[in-house]
Amino acid sequence: MRLIKYIVILAVFFGLVSAFFIWQRANSANIQYSDQFDHIEEEIKTSYTKKIEITEGSTFGKLMYQAEISPAVSQAIFNASKNVYDLTNIRLGRTLDLVYDIKTEEFQQLIYQIDSEEKLYVFLQKATSSESTWLAERKPIPYEIKIKTAEGTIETSMWESGLDQGIDERAIISFANIFQWSIDFAWQVRSGDSYKFIYEERYLDGEYIMPGRILAGKFRNQGKDFYAFYYRESEEKLGYFDQEGNSVQKVFLKAPLEFKYISSGFTTGQRYISAFNIYTGHRAIDYAAPAGTPIRSVGDGTIVFAGWDGSYGRKVSVRHNSTYTTNYAHMSKIAVKYGQKVSQGQVIGYVGSTGLSTGPHLHYEMVKNGIKINPLAEEFSSTEGISEENKQAYFDLIKDWKTQLD
Repeated sequence: MRLIKYIVILAVFFGLVSAFFIWQRANSANIQYSDQFDHIEEEIKTSYTKKIEITEGSTFGKLMYQAEISPAVSQAIFNASKNVYDLTNIRLGRTLDLVYDIKTEEFQQLIYQIDSEEKLYVFLQKATSSESTWLAERKPIPYEIKIKTAEGTIETSMWESGLDQGIDERAIISFANIFQWSIDFAWQVRSGDSYKFIYEERYLDGEYIMPGRILAGKFRNQGKDFYAFYYRESEEKLGYFDQEGNSVQKVFLKAPLEFKYISSGFTTGQRYISAFNIYTGHRAIDYAAPAGTPIRSVGDGTIVFAGWDGSYGRKVSVRHNSTYTTNYAHMSKIAVKYGQKVSQGQVIGYVGSTGLSTGPHLHYEMVKNGIKINPLAEEFSSTEGISEENKQAYFDLIKDWKTQLD
């Protein structure tokens, strides 16, 4: 019995010792792994970035000097990038991101966001320990894209309805701009009109950045449906087309003010009759807008009048072709000259209250063959649509989108 007791005691002792050594080895392994992981973390963090804000009056040279970058290096970066992107065109409100080696403090790379789609990278490439050169390239911003659908019914304005739905205001403006050849959002939209559109949302590192492209949209105005679908037929021919393959772009815009300047709401009642004020022969449409609001030409043309014209105050007339001329009156400032060629959407002046006017507004007229007409009732031709050989591919593409919109 005593022998058995000794054997049991020895077995327990050796078991405890073995367990201790096993635990110590495992703990050592864990510590070694943790040390290795920390070492990897240190290796990953090889650089840091200084952001230099581009302020009023800044130039590339001044900003680099303020960042204590030598003139020689600044010039080398400028020369390396000039055939890729001209750094004299850096824009107010953006930043120059300067990347440095975390150990040596050596300046290694400059990053500048050109626009919402691309960034410029100018980086130091070492040929030998004593020789190096700067190289430049443009790269697309690697957004993560999520597809969203927005819809609503209008009570006061497209703008307010969109905000009520929680839609990014930039997406609202983009959607409205697609239909700017078909709908005047100041005068033609009614309470009860509805809209629906499918669009991209862009994310970086899991954070929402901005809305992307509108892929498909539908606007129901006074019972009539207007459609627009994005399609890329070729590198030169891309944009928005309707359900029949016609371009949504037309010879004339529906309104001489952009949506973002007329998005506060619409007038109720006998809107068009009141606007034309037929009782007094006032054959025009008046757009109430703050003084200084940009006025755009509704179509390509030539300036045939730019100056003071009695009760019209400061006025601009654009002759578009042998048939149509448009007039823009009561301007606070004129931005074009007689004889100048202008393109559709180009700013030609700013809203004011000059001449016979009781407050800031734009007096807009369209003249056809010498007679003032209602531009909202006029039908205008579209620009080039989808070619016949590509229409079936287009119809196949938009089929699902149209089903979702309907």
